[in-house]
Amino acid sequence: METISSILILAAVVVGVILLLKILSAPIRLAFKLLINAGVGFLILFVVNFFGDFVGFTLGVNFLNALVAGILGVPGVILLIVIKLFF
Repeated sequence: METISSILILAAVVVGVILLLKILSAPIRLAFKLLINAGVGFLILFVVNFFGDFVGFTLGVNFLNALVAGILGVPGVILLIVIKLFF
Protein backbone atom coordinates (compact mmCIF):
# COMPACT_ATOMS: atom_id res chain seq x y z
CA MET A 1 0.00 0.00 0.00
CA GLU A 2 2.82 2.38 0.75
CA THR A 3 4.26 2.08 -2.76
CA ILE A 4 0.91 2.84 -4.39
CA SER A 5 0.49 6.00 -2.34
CA SER A 6 4.07 7.03 -3.15
CA ILE A 7 3.41 6.52 -6.86
CA LEU A 8 0.19 8.55 -6.66
CA ILE A 9 1.96 11.38 -4.84
CA LEU A 10 4.76 11.36 -7.41
CA ALA A 11 2.23 11.40 -10.26
CA ALA A 12 0.37 14.31 -8.65
CA VAL A 13 3.60 16.27 -8.27
CA VAL A 14 4.56 15.61 -11.92
CA VAL A 15 1.12 16.68 -13.15
CA GLY A 16 1.28 19.79 -10.93
CA VAL A 17 4.70 20.77 -12.30
CA ILE A 18 3.54 20.27 -15.89
CA LEU A 19 0.44 22.40 -15.29
CA LEU A 20 2.53 25.12 -13.62
CA LEU A 21 4.93 25.21 -16.56
CA LYS A 22 2.03 25.44 -19.04
CA ILE A 23 0.46 28.28 -17.07
CA LEU A 24 3.73 30.24 -16.79
CA SER A 25 4.98 29.64 -20.33
CA ALA A 26 2.89 32.45 -21.89
CA PRO A 27 3.99 35.21 -19.46
CA ILE A 28 7.62 34.12 -19.70
CA ARG A 29 7.42 34.14 -23.50
CA LEU A 30 5.80 37.59 -23.41
CA ALA A 31 8.45 38.95 -21.04
CA PHE A 32 11.23 37.56 -23.23
CA LYS A 33 9.67 39.12 -26.34
CA LEU A 34 9.30 42.47 -24.55
CA LEU A 35 12.94 42.31 -23.43
CA ILE A 36 14.17 41.68 -26.97
CA ASN A 37 11.87 44.40 -28.33
CA ALA A 38 13.20 46.87 -25.75
CA GLY A 39 16.82 46.02 -26.58
CA VAL A 40 16.29 46.51 -30.30
CA GLY A 41 14.38 49.74 -29.69
CA PHE A 42 17.16 51.21 -27.55
CA LEU A 43 19.79 50.13 -30.07
CA ILE A 44 17.88 51.80 -32.93
CA LEU A 45 17.38 54.94 -30.80
CA PHE A 46 21.13 55.24 -30.22
CA VAL A 47 21.90 54.50 -33.89
CA VAL A 48 19.47 57.24 -34.97
CA ASN A 49 21.13 59.65 -32.55
CA PHE A 50 24.64 58.71 -33.71
CA PHE A 51 24.00 59.02 -37.44
CA GLY A 52 21.43 61.80 -37.08
CA ASP A 53 24.05 63.96 -35.40
CA PHE A 54 25.88 64.23 -38.73
CA VAL A 55 22.85 65.81 -40.41
CA GLY A 56 21.59 67.77 -37.41
CA PHE A 57 18.76 65.43 -36.38
CA THR A 58 18.78 63.93 -32.89
CA LEU A 59 16.23 62.45 -30.55
CA GLY A 60 16.72 63.20 -26.90
CA VAL A 61 17.31 60.18 -24.70
CA ASN A 62 14.84 60.93 -21.92
CA PHE A 63 12.33 58.88 -19.96
CA LEU A 64 9.47 59.25 -22.44
CA ASN A 65 11.55 58.41 -25.51
CA ALA A 66 13.15 55.48 -23.73
CA LEU A 67 9.72 54.21 -22.67
CA VAL A 68 8.31 54.45 -26.21
CA ALA A 69 11.41 52.82 -27.74
CA GLY A 70 11.45 50.14 -25.06
CA ILE A 71 7.82 49.11 -25.32
CA LEU A 72 7.21 49.54 -29.03
CA GLY A 73 10.69 48.76 -30.34
CA VAL A 74 11.48 49.77 -33.92
CA PRO A 75 7.96 51.12 -34.65
CA GLY A 76 8.30 53.26 -31.53
CA VAL A 77 11.53 54.81 -32.77
CA ILE A 78 9.91 55.44 -36.16
CA LEU A 79 6.99 57.07 -34.35
CA LEU A 80 9.39 59.30 -32.41
CA ILE A 81 11.14 60.31 -35.65
CA VAL A 82 7.82 61.15 -37.35
CA ILE A 83 6.68 63.19 -34.34
CA LYS A 84 10.00 65.05 -34.26
CA LEU A 85 9.79 65.81 -37.99
CA PHE A 86 6.23 67.16 -37.88
CA PHE A 87 6.38 69.01 -34.56
